[in-house]
Amino acid sequence: MTSMPFDVEAVRRDFPILSREIGGKPLVYLDSAATSQKPQVVIDTLSAYYTGMNANIHRGVHTLSQEATEAYEGARGKVRQLINAAEDAEIVFTRGTTEGINLVAQTLGAQRVGQGSEVVISNMEHHSNVVPWQILCEQQGGRLRVVPINDDGELLMDEYESMLGPQTALVSIVHMSNALGTINPVKDIVALAHAHGIPVLLDGAQATPHLPVDVRELDCEFYAFSGHKLFGPTGIGVLYGKREWLESMPPYQGGGEQIKSVTFEKTIYNDLPYKFEAGTPHIAGVIGLGAAIDYVNGVGLARAAAHEHELLEYGTEQLQAIEGLRLIGTAREKAGVLSFVLDGIHPHDIGTVLDTQGIAIRTGHHCAQPLMQRFQIPATARASFAFYNTRGEIDALVEGIHKTFEVFS
Repeated sequence: MTSMPFDVEAVRRDFPILSREIGGKPLVYLDSAATSQKPQVVIDTLSAYYTGMNANIHRGVHTLSQEATEAYEGARGKVRQLINAAEDAEIVFTRGTTEGINLVAQTLGAQRVGQGSEVVISNMEHHSNVVPWQILCEQQGGRLRVVPINDDGELLMDEYESMLGPQTALVSIVHMSNALGTINPVKDIVALAHAHGIPVLLDGAQATPHLPVDVRELDCEFYAFSGHKLFGPTGIGVLYGKREWLESMPPYQGGGEQIKSVTFEKTIYNDLPYKFEAGTPHIAGVIGLGAAIDYVNGVGLARAAAHEHELLEYGTEQLQAIEGLRLIGTAREKAGVLSFVLDGIHPHDIGTVLDTQGIAIRTGHHCAQPLMQRFQIPATARASFAFYNTRGEIDALVEGIHKTFEVFS
């Protein structure tokens, strides 16, 4: 299957928004690292749930509730298969990556972090993988250790290894950087931590739309990601956790569904994964995520990744040829992100001019301010790809960058 040509035009027809125009010009959507566009099948699935199945799940005896429950739990199984978890009970639905990380911080983290203990993160983390650990350390008296990176945007693995020891309570590292595109050697990261008995959380928000993920092969304790970057709805995410770790953790929130019984004297909590799913969940979002996973499986992640890699190589070559442009993030292992700065032009101005050309990119610090400080820049312009992008769109980006230079010359 991987040898079959990738029919990007056929894929694009599945995404209705890609046919619209911005300012009279065809939309060139290069902001998938912020959120991906949605195929028609996901949009239709959301509509079908609300028009024909809308009901609460798990406790209803009527047909609608049973159908909704079956679709909801079916999606859990699809997530399990996507990341090769051992069982459905290891899949906890959250609002997104951020909530998954906060859940682990405020449960397992609160159990393990105390005075003098440390949480290891890296210099390329998104704020969602910084702030929850800062809050935890302030609460518990621990401290953050930050793995530095080199000028290409790669982790310094020797420095990482030297930080690990009896004082390390937990490691939390991004699988793929949203701002640089760097793909970290997460299997090695996990193995080094395990040599010291340290559990590892991997932030997979950017990785899951672009890379096959096998949590059992990685052997990580936790893996968090968001539905909306995986061509699914916003407001839904996943926290994978090994059963033994989830079993050992206290509930994150209290409420309905996450209990077996409640008296005023005592609450007995529900089995996994419901112990961590208090209240009515985002039912439509979960079912929509299931549809997105079906769609991605139909496209084929390996074929999509190969197409994106080709785009990355072509885009890198084209942008590096532009005088006055500097790429930020040139790791040997990276996926479809091209962050750059232009001499004398603020990234926000770049984004504004490109928007007049119908080109949507992201500008700013990408919720990774410590990373910007590392490169001594306030912000970058970031073009990020998905499998629906084309070489022609990269050519449009290059043309738009030249137009930007003309505007500010």
